[in-house]
Amino acid sequence: MPPEFPSLPESLEAFGAPTAIVLGSGLGSLVDSLPIEDRIPYHSITGLPASRIHGHAGEFLLARVHGRPLLLASGRVHLYEGWSAHEVTAGIRLLHRIGVHRVVLTNAAGTLNPAFPPGQWMMLSDHLNLTGASPLTGESGFIDLSDAYSPRLRELFRHAAAEIGIPLHEGVYAGVRGPQYETPAEIRMLRGMGADAVGMSTVLETIQARALGLDVVGFSCLTNWAAGMSSAELSHEEVSAAGAVAADSFLSVLHRAMPTLLR
Repeated sequence: MPPEFPSLPESLEAFGAPTAIVLGSGLGSLVDSLPIEDRIPYHSITGLPASRIHGHAGEFLLARVHGRPLLLASGRVHLYEGWSAHEVTAGIRLLHRIGVHRVVLTNAAGTLNPAFPPGQWMMLSDHLNLTGASPLTGESGFIDLSDAYSPRLRELFRHAAAEIGIPLHEGVYAGVRGPQYETPAEIRMLRGMGADAVGMSTVLETIQARALGLDVVGFSCLTNWAAGMSSAELSHEEVSAAGAVAADSFLSVLHRAMPTLLR
């Protein structure tokens, strides 16, 4: 079988970043305060799909923070665009190939928990994979997801947020297929299943990353109340705008955690 990525940019392979951050909808502004050394568009890498959705730039950003390399993946692809579970997780396999050991996954999500208001962040303690898909279909191994989201990394970010007084909720993320937003009845169902937030990404990437032995920590930017919890109409533009506004608080937590995260 030919390699999945027959050729990679030399700068990407040589960068040597052990940590990568995947930026979700509207969260590209997180990179504005970081020293970017190089940008590599997804479409320049054979075998790597690129999103056509607004708010997903589709490029790797090479940065150096506290003197250490950090790789950012600005944008991702989704099942609802017509990509398969295997294609959706191609970026994770590429990160593993170039030597990344830990990945920070971010997303924009609707909040189902009355105690978790829009504009704040939720760290994923667990997830519900309701996409009906898995990137591991066709493989023979069975992956233990008891600690899908690294307890060690979660404690690091929990401590960092507490030190600077920024609210960081913890809860269960429901990953659905989309692209339509959920109905009020579906939101009631998800709440009954134990979900605190809902979105259309992240769970497949987590499964793939754990199958490859990567440590994972995940964060949802809570951009809106889920259907039936407010009278506001849901839109992708609202989600992107809310993500951009909330990015600063997460960036503060991230900078606080980085000296330890990037060791």
